[in-house]
Amino acid sequence: MNGSWWWARLSVAMSLAWSGVAQGQGSPADLYGPLFRAVQTERVFEDGKTFVDAVPRRSAAEIVADYARERPAGAPALRDFVLRNFTVPGVNDHQPQDLRRHMQQLWPMLVRQPNAAQPGGSALPMPAPYVVPGGRFREMYYWDSYFTMLGLAADKQAPLIESMLDDFVAVIEHHGRIPNGMRTYYLSRSQPPFFALMLDLSTNRNTQVAVRRLAALRREHAFWMDGAGCLDRSGACKRVVRMPDGSLLNRYWDDRDTPRDESFREDVATAAAAPNRAAATVYRHLRAGAESGWDYSSRWLADPASLASVRTTDIVPVDLNALMLAMEERIARRCREAADAACAAEFIRLAARRKQAIDRYLWIAKEGRYGDWERSAQRPTTIVSAATLYPLFVGAASPAQARAVAAMVRQVLVAPGGLRTTPHRTGQQWDSPNGWAPLQWVAIDGLARSGEDALARDIARRWMETVARTYGETGKMLEKYDVEARRPGGGGEYPLQDGFGWTNGVASALLERYPDLLSGAEGGGARGTPRAPN
Repeated sequence: MNGSWWWARLSVAMSLAWSGVAQGQGSPADLYGPLFRAVQTERVFEDGKTFVDAVPRRSAAEIVADYARERPAGAPALRDFVLRNFTVPGVNDHQPQDLRRHMQQLWPMLVRQPNAAQPGGSALPMPAPYVVPGGRFREMYYWDSYFTMLGLAADKQAPLIESMLDDFVAVIEHHGRIPNGMRTYYLSRSQPPFFALMLDLSTNRNTQVAVRRLAALRREHAFWMDGAGCLDRSGACKRVVRMPDGSLLNRYWDDRDTPRDESFREDVATAAAAPNRAAATVYRHLRAGAESGWDYSSRWLADPASLASVRTTDIVPVDLNALMLAMEERIARRCREAADAACAAEFIRLAARRKQAIDRYLWIAKEGRYGDWERSAQRPTTIVSAATLYPLFVGAASPAQARAVAAMVRQVLVAPGGLRTTPHRTGQQWDSPNGWAPLQWVAIDGLARSGEDALARDIARRWMETVARTYGETGKMLEKYDVEARRPGGGGEYPLQDGFGWTNGVASALLERYPDLLSGAEGGGARGTPRAPN
């Protein structure tokens, strides 16, 4: 190639490029004028270089004209305008198609190695590797782990599932229950009992391992039913409630009635806001709310506007009793497989009785939903929540019940960005507008197994578009999401956490089930303006 010819071509190209700059491709200050000054003056981005490196999604003239028409004032409104009109490096430059790879890359970041107890420390020893949720949650948590395991299964991480099950078995053998999280200050309470369902994800067929796991599962059941031996005229003891017909169901509880170690200041303040209630009573209800995993929700509040009205132990919850039914059915099956006929027969009877009690007390036929039962009023509570889908998830709903629940869910709980936790806006994080990964999975899986495939897929699509869109804007998997505005969630006792184990797990499992779920989630779905609800 002739060298002078090559330099001549380069010279022409450079001349054209600089001509473009001269014809309006100037610096951001030149191009965007008042918008530029507002963004930099309001410090919309911490680093002043961030905005000036942004790439416009359309012409500068169109953007400036829209800015003049909309007149966004203040940093939040300016940020929203910028993110709609520019690809900002390190902010919204993540592509939806990168989401699956990002989720797979998160697992090593969330894995922790076996640890021994440290004198004076609060961490419980773990004999095998495990996965943490992320953020402030730097230890393994109980119900989080089931949804994390769903993703591990989808991503072919079977050894991690087995090692986490080994950890849970060891904890049950040592403490008689799986605590809320693997810290000493969590030992007085558990969380929604998903251990039986975790065991369904195992591929280990070793007979000795099966014997040990069944023993642990039966011991967990005994922990939840321990109160059956101390029931008095009040009709409740520990985690057991005697219903009006004498049948036994369960409630959330905590063995302590003091402020939680990890939320001491907040609990003391909540009790002080209820001067007509004994502080110990408030603390017990707060702790029981933490055991529910829904900390906190209008489900547990006598006055939805006041956390001080919390009354968790007065409620017989539908989600807990659905999970207890699943546990009893699995114990019966595992006992049958172990040729223990007496055990199998016992747990078949227990499951049948629980199913009958769920239908009698927790199924609200006239409203087409399952709900919680209020002990003092002797009737179901008025709170509609995503917990209504748990009986479908565990296979306890009849076809007619499932159809009725699906119709109610379509009308009340489906939001633009996924499934609402409740339709009530209380400021509590387990209420609207927040949506949570575990509840999306319970709903989607429960509806699908009940023949409501179209609704299941629709909720999955809405949720994954919310997750993908937020990933595109933040580069993170978050603990919870606002399913109304399709953005990061809010509320609760602590800042929004990123990581995040159960969101990562459920998203991986959903994309495994529905591989084409985000195929149309470009500008109109995952990253741009939300689709209108159907």
